[in-house]
Amino acid sequence: MNSVYCYSFGTPDEASPLRLYGTTPADDVCLPKDVPAPFAKEEITFRLRKRGILLTVPVRDGEQFFGLGLQLKSVAQRGKKKHLRVNSDPTLDLGDSHAPVPFLLSTAGYGLFIDTSRDVILSIATHVKDSFADKKDASLADNTSDLYAERELTGGAHICIEIPAVGGVDLIFFAGPTMKDALMRYNLFSGGGVLPPMWGLGNWYRTWTSSTESDVLAQAKSIREDGIPCDVFGLEPGWQTHAYSCTYVWNKEKYPDVEGMIAKMKDDGFRMNLWTHLYVHPDSPIYREQLPFAGDYRVWGGLVPDLSVPEARESFRRYYEKTFLEAGISGFKVDECDGSDYIRFPWSYPEATDFPSGLDGEQTHNLMGRLFERTLEPAYRAVNRRTFSLIRSSGALAAPMPYVLYSDLYDLKDFIRGVITAGFSGLLWCPEVRQSSTEEELIRRLQTVVLSPLSMINGWMIPHPVWKQFDEAKNKNGELSEDDTLTKRVKAIFELRMTLLPYLYRAYDEYRQTGLPPFRSLAVDYTSDPATYEIDDQYMIGNDLMYAPMLCGRSGREVYFPAGNWYNYFTGEKIEGGKKTAFTVGEDDILLFAKEGALIPTALPVTNVTADTVFILVPKRFGEGTLTCTLTEDDGETFDFLGGKRNDVTLTSSEDGTFSLTRRGGYEGIRYTV
Repeated sequence: MNSVYCYSFGTPDEASPLRLYGTTPADDVCLPKDVPAPFAKEEITFRLRKRGILLTVPVRDGEQFFGLGLQLKSVAQRGKKKHLRVNSDPTLDLGDSHAPVPFLLSTAGYGLFIDTSRDVILSIATHVKDSFADKKDASLADNTSDLYAERELTGGAHICIEIPAVGGVDLIFFAGPTMKDALMRYNLFSGGGVLPPMWGLGNWYRTWTSSTESDVLAQAKSIREDGIPCDVFGLEPGWQTHAYSCTYVWNKEKYPDVEGMIAKMKDDGFRMNLWTHLYVHPDSPIYREQLPFAGDYRVWGGLVPDLSVPEARESFRRYYEKTFLEAGISGFKVDECDGSDYIRFPWSYPEATDFPSGLDGEQTHNLMGRLFERTLEPAYRAVNRRTFSLIRSSGALAAPMPYVLYSDLYDLKDFIRGVITAGFSGLLWCPEVRQSSTEEELIRRLQTVVLSPLSMINGWMIPHPVWKQFDEAKNKNGELSEDDTLTKRVKAIFELRMTLLPYLYRAYDEYRQTGLPPFRSLAVDYTSDPATYEIDDQYMIGNDLMYAPMLCGRSGREVYFPAGNWYNYFTGEKIEGGKKTAFTVGEDDILLFAKEGALIPTALPVTNVTADTVFILVPKRFGEGTLTCTLTEDDGETFDFLGGKRNDVTLTSSEDGTFSLTRRGGYEGIRYTV
């Protein structure tokens, strides 16, 4: 691929992500060609040490870094030491993550991918080589404030990369020339971004883990009666005969007519999603098939499969395709594929676990979620049906995978930060809504989730919808609200998501074609503006919208606007960029802004999306003159668009208020009308 440079040091491990499952790079015609490498190989030092390898990469003065996969505690990474390891409970800013990715983006206009399945320790401009010889100031601090004061290292600062238990590694540089170009190049190298089915971009609801078939049908009926837009209905662990570990077998006492239930849910416009995980219970139909490919430790009494082995993947794929996909299940929520260390009863398998392929536990922790994504990919292709699914751990080179990360953690500020940091590494993140302590908290969380990669309420712990009663104890006790005020507020927020579906679908299609993430930090679009580097509570949605979430207990906030003119999406108020602006907001107000010159293809909301849905567009103009935008038109469900059955639809808005649509492509249907 053009402007990608691979430097090999020592003897790289054969079990690296790139060597293990490779990529099929997408076309990069959208990017500049023949961009020089940011460094010559000779500028990088490599040492083989007793505990593994040590590399150093030079750092420029003032250079800032982003990335490292999903990071819930920080956005900008310069001056930090990060130990990248999979862990479901990242409570501190140390590098632990559901989805650590050894990929760094630099404001100097390049990306660096470290191709290893091992834990990686990075010290990012925190050390200076030969620091004693270079030290200029020998004075002693006489207080802790001076002693630990933040310092900007110059003249020899570098990225220090430590990888234990290997004899070498490949470093892959993605030359920009801008940071945005480098990010796009990495995602295209991975295979291009994912285009989900259109229904996957609608709203999701996950039901109580103890629900029965009758509960599911009753709750689905209630959602439709309340007018809540919803496309996906998810079942939690209780659908199986045994969940920890998994049998992957329907509990017929609770779900006596699975086929009939799925058909009724489909008739009501719901796609069904099933909770699962990868630890195989002895009663599972695939237990004996998986036994030869399992590690020598178990989790919850179940096998830990080695999904780097083709036969193990094939066993899972065959069973899931025949048992679930052919029955009409739209996707899965793949839980527990990370491991937990920082809780009272840690669970998982040791780092020293042996697997038949030669992998150990450390490598398997880092690869497990990503390997499962790869396992089911052929199954969806076989039935010619796209999915959008959930997974609790992913990793490197994951941009083409139709999976969104989620967490058992619940800090709203961390969840907002997760949307931003995931976008630096080809990942997607869902700041899901569960229970809330106040109505205000519920509303603020909902506002953020509908303006995120996946819009979901996870009601796994409550028997009734959260808009009927947000308090967990009262919900379980059946103390439901007697008026529909909260229901109407939730409906309005979910309808906002549906009005933006045409815009979001195009943003994901551009992700597929160009590698530009649909949800991303302001620093990606405005790298020349250092004021964007530390912003961890605003993000871009597509090319033309910027969102500034509100936290609970606040009546207002400041929003930073990059250079140019911006407009309040709802009121049309014009705002001058290049500075911060303070806003006072009501509880139902949302701080969403559009760039000048934007034409947003807003649609009338629908309750759910089908292959026959036609969106009636009521576009929003932000600026003067003739404005245009492009939409993606296809069946929204299958892979037929890859064979040319898709249209690029140009929406044009004249200054006199008239609109027109022109189509170019091979799709014969109509998805949009004005």
